[in-house]
Amino acid sequence: MKNLASFFLALVLGAASFGARAQGVMTFEKEAHDFGNVAEGTMATHEFKFKNTGNQPIIIANVQASCGCTTPDWTKTPVLPGKSGIIKAMYSSAGRPGIFNKTVTVTSNASTPSAVLSIKGNVLNKEEVKATLTPAQLAQSPRLVLDRTSHDFGKMEAGQQPVAKFTVRNTGKQDLQLGALTSSCNCVGYKATPAPIKAGQSATVELIYAQRQVGTVSDIVTIGSNDLHGDAKLTLKANVVRDLNAASMVKESGVAVPFK
Repeated sequence: MKNLASFFLALVLGAASFGARAQGVMTFEKEAHDFGNVAEGTMATHEFKFKNTGNQPIIIANVQASCGCTTPDWTKTPVLPGKSGIIKAMYSSAGRPGIFNKTVTVTSNASTPSAVLSIKGNVLNKEEVKATLTPAQLAQSPRLVLDRTSHDFGKMEAGQQPVAKFTVRNTGKQDLQLGALTSSCNCVGYKATPAPIKAGQSATVELIYAQRQVGTVSDIVTIGSNDLHGDAKLTLKANVVRDLNAASMVKESGVAVPFK
């Protein structure tokens, strides 16, 4: 009887020991990245790659950047043992010249539930970058060309967020990286983060317009990029009304009827 009790005790302790060891382990290739010099206006992006060297799936619950200028992304599906995933850190350099040093905190069910990754670099304005290049090197740089420089949404309702599509062509010799959008209204954003555009290729860029000011509006938008020749500018126009349904009614014999 005593031997049987000892057997069951050993079985329970062994199961508990196995349970303690059964956990995912997030092993990064590296936990810090130095971008070096970054041209102002670009979105400095780095993917931190990791492998699950444990024996249970890893689920990333959240990734939090140390500031709003850094946008994280990550593998959303469970990372099985032996498989790999990524944590992407994107730093917006537009309007932020100088040295930067930021962190990204990863929260997961791995053996180390919180991991801190870091990125750093030095943002140079375009004049500083151009001063470091020879004429031949400048000629090899990317070049941003828009298919048009304005878009008129026509009549729109305040609170709506219509999308304008532009075609961006890179006529330069290196990858074109689009950066942050700036406007006086702070009401324009990318529908999705644009990917780098290869030399000689084009891409469709979708801009969301969230203008709430009622009346005829016209907003100049600056598109930051690593085009050393200058930033691209475009104009978004609209006639913003409070209520499209009310605006589409006319008086006919003293009765409001839909506009025909």
